[in-house]
Amino acid sequence: MADLSAFPITKKWPAKHPNRIQLYSLPTPNGVKASIMLEETGLAYEAHLVNFDTSDQMSPEFLSLNPNNKIPAILDPNGPDGAPIALFESGAILLYLADKSGKFLPTDAAGRYETIQWLMFQIGGIGPMFGQLGFFNKFAGKDYEDKRPRDRYVAESRRLLDVLNRRLAGRNWIMGDDYTIADIAIFPWVRNLIGFYEAGDIVGFRDFPHITRVLDLFIARPAVARGLVIPKRT
Repeated sequence: MADLSAFPITKKWPAKHPNRIQLYSLPTPNGVKASIMLEETGLAYEAHLVNFDTSDQMSPEFLSLNPNNKIPAILDPNGPDGAPIALFESGAILLYLADKSGKFLPTDAAGRYETIQWLMFQIGGIGPMFGQLGFFNKFAGKDYEDKRPRDRYVAESRRLLDVLNRRLAGRNWIMGDDYTIADIAIFPWVRNLIGFYEAGDIVGFRDFPHITRVLDLFIARPAVARGLVIPKRT
């Protein structure tokens, strides 16, 4: 049995199954990337809820694994060369799990890098822009009298949606026929934009039929349905 006692995070979230990947997360657009990927690959894992309501992400135990105090994070007792490895940042976790499982990332160099570029498209564009739009549309930002910040994020979010919509024209998934980590990264954010952030009307989501079509395919996947609610909120 793996010994994870050297990792302080296991003091706050004890591992019932220390030989499995330990997931520390919350069902947010970034958090569910990891849980969906774990469900899709079939890798054995154990999920632990990082509760923002009680500032779990600021605890010394969590910061020992991720000094950036963001979810998700993982601890794999069976990492490279058999040694445990701890990782944070959802994009890095997706790449790691793809390599570990041999799934959802093309094995040829050209396909691999093309997939990674769309993963970076989400990390550098869709995530930050949709998140800011959510703040200005649904949360405290909606009370600002000056609507220029909101309108700036509306315009940029719409531009990114247009890029994605054009990419999906005539394709089943971002990379064509093959479902990849690019889809797992992007579509939780699209779902959140029109769902939780309630921004579908303001960005004119009806103008992007290819995104709507592929989003429906994504949500219909059984592993996605499971991953979207892991870890369960208490």
